[in-house]
Amino acid sequence: MRKIDTEAAFREQIAQEGLTVAVFKTTWCKDCHYIEPFMPEVEAHYAGRVDFVELDRDDLEALCSELNILGIPSFIAFRKGQEVVRFVNKLRKSREEIEQFVDRALQVAEALPN
Repeated sequence: MRKIDTEAAFREQIAQEGLTVAVFKTTWCKDCHYIEPFMPEVEAHYAGRVDFVELDRDDLEALCSELNILGIPSFIAFRKGQEVVRFVNKLRKSREEIEQFVDRALQVAEALPN
């Protein structure tokens, strides 16, 4: 997963035509480390349909405040600079929940006008 460490790089990425899923994490978050072993497989499953990027909430506090990121890990899908759908709470996320979120994000993005 490509790490983004500036607000400008984040805004450039989410402005893309395709679907971007931004994963907000921190280094100290146990639930964030919990998802690390299976996220490469999730990314591979959606290759060519979704770009996954990782942001450290502690490094981009102003952006995370703007996006109302309170719990981590949190997932927000974007297309053409607009939020499509989010999976944001303070609970641990399972692989199945993350895949359900990405599937829903793809469905919503496909339903949006071009």
